[in-house]
Amino acid sequence: MSVLINKDSKVIVQGFTGSEGTFHSKEMLAYGTNIVAGVTPGKGGSSHLNRPVFNSVADVLKEFEVNVSIIFVPPRFASSAIIEAINSNIEVIVCITEGIPTKDMILVKNMLQTSRSILIGPNCPGLITPGEAKVGIMPGFIHKKGRIGVVSRSGTLTYEAVDQLTKAGLGQSTCIGIGGDPVIGTTTCDAVRMFMKDDDTEGIVLIGEIGGPMENDAANWIKEHGTKPVVGFIAGQTAPKGRKMGHAGAIVGGEGDTAIAKMEIMRNCGIVVVDSPADIGETMKQILN
Repeated sequence: MSVLINKDSKVIVQGFTGSEGTFHSKEMLAYGTNIVAGVTPGKGGSSHLNRPVFNSVADVLKEFEVNVSIIFVPPRFASSAIIEAINSNIEVIVCITEGIPTKDMILVKNMLQTSRSILIGPNCPGLITPGEAKVGIMPGFIHKKGRIGVVSRSGTLTYEAVDQLTKAGLGQSTCIGIGGDPVIGTTTCDAVRMFMKDDDTEGIVLIGEIGGPMENDAANWIKEHGTKPVVGFIAGQTAPKGRKMGHAGAIVGGEGDTAIAKMEIMRNCGIVVVDSPADIGETMKQILN
């Protein structure tokens, strides 16, 4: 079993023919992801990477069954692309785009509340269920099929955590890079709930950052409802207060936003917190053994 995507997922790429969409679509296809078609307005009726191109998501759905969309669209138009997918009832939407205006994402967030769609991102590396499907930009070769769920706000630290897990002999059920913007679709707590419900996930790695309450919310939920071991890491332990660090959402605005405060809350909620991402794999291995 997996979370959100698997070998049966039918994927479309919005922004299919652009340079980013082309490059990463080739990588996803090589991994085995079932990309059935692409969307680029104005290029409907053409073919790209041996897949048909349509002008809109609605046009794709007239000919294909689709349940996942990945978006490689410039920031100015990305929210419209997400909304198009929401209106088409796409179950899982992954938006890679960085720099979408916050006001646009607030509109998207409100629409998600009354839709059947789950949004991953924006400004994220996407999703991978090792050995089955990759819907994102992560390097597939470092992943190994297994039973550890990974949720992270940081793309780079996702890769580091996965590499540590794989080297420790621990494969992953699904890895979710939720994104580092202030307004995103799926939160840390949302992802943790999914993994807790997944029968074939036996442990969870939670990677957070300074700024915002998401890790604290997830920790408190785990304290009340958690049934599986969780290893946590918080990036930004030396970050100065009030300065944005890397991601738009990574800025300390209050005492509870600091790395030290989040790590303390997580420990108090039963999460095993490591001080370095290099310790994630071995720590999880020791817990499971």
